[in-house]
Amino acid sequence: MAAPHTLQEAIIYFSDADRAFQYALNLRFPNGVVACPRCGSEKHSFIKTRKVWFCSGCKKQFSLKVGTIFEDSPLGLDKWMCAYWILCNSKNGVSSCEIARTLGITQKSAWFMMHRIRTTMHDDCTTKLSGEVEADETFIGGKARNMHLSVKDRRITGTGTKDKTAVMGILERGGKVRTMVVANHKKAALQSEVKKHVEAGAALYTDALLSYEGLAGQYAHAVVDHAVEYVNGRIHTNGLENFWSLLKRGINGTYVSIEPFHLFRYLDEQSFRYNNRKNMDDQARFEAAMSNVFGHRLTYSALTGAATTH
Repeated sequence: MAAPHTLQEAIIYFSDADRAFQYALNLRFPNGVVACPRCGSEKHSFIKTRKVWFCSGCKKQFSLKVGTIFEDSPLGLDKWMCAYWILCNSKNGVSSCEIARTLGITQKSAWFMMHRIRTTMHDDCTTKLSGEVEADETFIGGKARNMHLSVKDRRITGTGTKDKTAVMGILERGGKVRTMVVANHKKAALQSEVKKHVEAGAALYTDALLSYEGLAGQYAHAVVDHAVEYVNGRIHTNGLENFWSLLKRGINGTYVSIEPFHLFRYLDEQSFRYNNRKNMDDQARFEAAMSNVFGHRLTYSALTGAATTH
């Protein structure tokens, strides 16, 4: 059966346990040589009935899930693959409640699953952005009028941006966007991110926020004052404004409420879809994310902070 190109085809394709196993096996070991994730030994025996290997090196068994985000998950690869496909290709994201209903699992399991998938969407690229680059910041936080009274008392302690989380975005025109949670929108925080991600000498476009003053020494820095205009020739931040609108549409419309300490994963999710929106179809986006499942591990205690409270 040919590889799937639509969600319907993916559901049918991965419903076969053997086919889903072989698909994941080919992604993890593209050269066909299976190696133990613990000791690296290539000497082992395969127990076909349980789909596990017994390593001759460390004398331990290992499965395809060991050393991946799937490790210790009781859910089958058929459910994992479908969840991956949906999250990679849903423009505004997908809620854990919807995934739970779709896959027939609990909302808690779906929530844990979605966060593990998001860890594989992080861009580890260290190459600096160049050419024409936009930099902008925004604030993420719930609207007080939409909160339950008990939640409002806990979250809203002031006015303006006091109880919101500062987020920065840097976009290379014709290239990729990078996003990060920052401590605040002051000069030290924003300029350190610009210098970390943007190549010296690049054309840098920002709004008139005073925190960006002083960058002209390293970049061809040009400013557009949004109190006067939004575009002045090539000088604008409309690319990032478009990204922020997509991000906030997903947060406000799909996820409704997210905790600040999980925000960076939602940024990675939206950045992944945005960066691969034009040059990939649904199958290619799915495979790009799936290729990163190996070497990542996120436990429930680490996700919820329980690992740091004992």
